[in-house]
Amino acid sequence: MPRSDLRLGDEVAAGAGGAGGAGGAEAGGGWTAAPRSAPLAELLAAPPGAALRIHWLGQAGFVIDGAGRRVVIDPYLSDCLAEKYRGKPFDHQRMMPAPVRADEIRCVDMVVSTHAHTDHLDPGALPQLMAGNPTARLLAPEASREIALGRAGIGADRFIGIDAGGVVEMPGLRIVAVRAAHEALETDDAGRHRFLGYGITLGDVTVFHSGDTVPFAGQLAEVAALGAAIALLPVNGRRAELAAAGVPGNLTMAEAVALVRGAGIPAMIGHHFDMFAFNTVPRAEVERAALEAAPLCVMAARVDRTYLPGRNNDGKRPRDE
Repeated sequence: MPRSDLRLGDEVAAGAGGAGGAGGAEAGGGWTAAPRSAPLAELLAAPPGAALRIHWLGQAGFVIDGAGRRVVIDPYLSDCLAEKYRGKPFDHQRMMPAPVRADEIRCVDMVVSTHAHTDHLDPGALPQLMAGNPTARLLAPEASREIALGRAGIGADRFIGIDAGGVVEMPGLRIVAVRAAHEALETDDAGRHRFLGYGITLGDVTVFHSGDTVPFAGQLAEVAALGAAIALLPVNGRRAELAAAGVPGNLTMAEAVALVRGAGIPAMIGHHFDMFAFNTVPRAEVERAALEAAPLCVMAARVDRTYLPGRNNDGKRPRDE
């Protein structure tokens, strides 16, 4: 990964290194999917607090708050894919509206992209998000540098390129990049990975966002080394007919549960469904598999909930009811 000295209020250091984070031990296995205390736009207009909070934006997008930092990862908040594929075989009309506008998300420290597919690097949302947060940086695979700069409408001084094994740190925030395989591990001509996942540590809690991925050799060890308290995993699966049409797939729900079990991650939110009708799985299937995964704390992502570490009053691990 390229080395550079960057500034984001406090010093940001970018370099290569190993994975870390003591999130699993600190947060424990219990997570609560709590009803929102206010509209999402109102919550995201205010500065992030010390406590960890996770909000789903739909598809693979999340806002992760904690330690006074705010990270936005893979936000798809526009309808640009509906326009791009209008009248074509795979209709990209939204099954769900965006829960918040890009220009309503404020106080952002880092915008993160796992790869260059439009539903993870959205040209219809990134310019507004970056303009509304002028001190935020965009972190994305170095292999996607030119695409990312163009879609976000920012200068190179606001971009941080990273490859698998790279680390970005600033006070209260540490991000470690790991490999992802969106049907396959892919690299550019320089050997840099096109698809990445991230261990995002805010304070002492680590959240693992896998990016779009399927199982691959060595994945379990890389993920386990992050010490994550919770994993955000895509569970829409994959189909041969979509792959043949150039639409790569993701983990099945069973594969996602096996990954968190094997990596020792005590909790998981399944996502990447309920967005495009041609490439989703029924919510009922995800929720049923989540219940069957007990005693793991597994939840199907919902845009009307805030996810936070904790346990129910009866001491049992919570479910998103």
